[in-house]
Amino acid sequence: MKTKPTQGHVKKDSLPSPTANLASAIRGIWKLKSRVDVDDTGKVQIDPFLGRDPLGILCFGESHFAARFMKCDRSEQGNVLERAQARNNTVGVNGCDAYFGPYCVDEIAGTLTTRIQGSISSANIGATYVRDARVLDNELIIQLHTTAVDGTAITRTNTFSRTG
Repeated sequence: MKTKPTQGHVKKDSLPSPTANLASAIRGIWKLKSRVDVDDTGKVQIDPFLGRDPLGILCFGESHFAARFMKCDRSEQGNVLERAQARNNTVGVNGCDAYFGPYCVDEIAGTLTTRIQGSISSANIGATYVRDARVLDNELIIQLHTTAVDGTAITRTNTFSRTG
């Protein structure tokens, strides 16, 4: 999980066992290290909205979180696609996605549940999302099932490095 495939097909990895004391382990500031979308055949899908190597940061306090993702190259507005509402995912605006709200964890299931109170897109407000989450050493791995732009089912694995 520490290397990011850039093209072709990859084997879908399952997450390790749930993290002991996930609620405590998740607190802090996390920088996006990699974001990999894989379809059921193992083919890597590149999200045109955020691109191959988006920037991202997550901040978790005791009860609230904030998330921010951005396409690296936003120099040409024509290159920034708008994403429609994907299954089990937020909507961004102009190559950016940002949202915040309360969160809770299920220690046994190893899941993170977020409720969106504020967002760059009004379409996200009030939504609740459940994600698989694990902390391994100084990495946070969040995995979800969503859809690509064309509707293809994908598994997204976001890996973050602790920065604070």
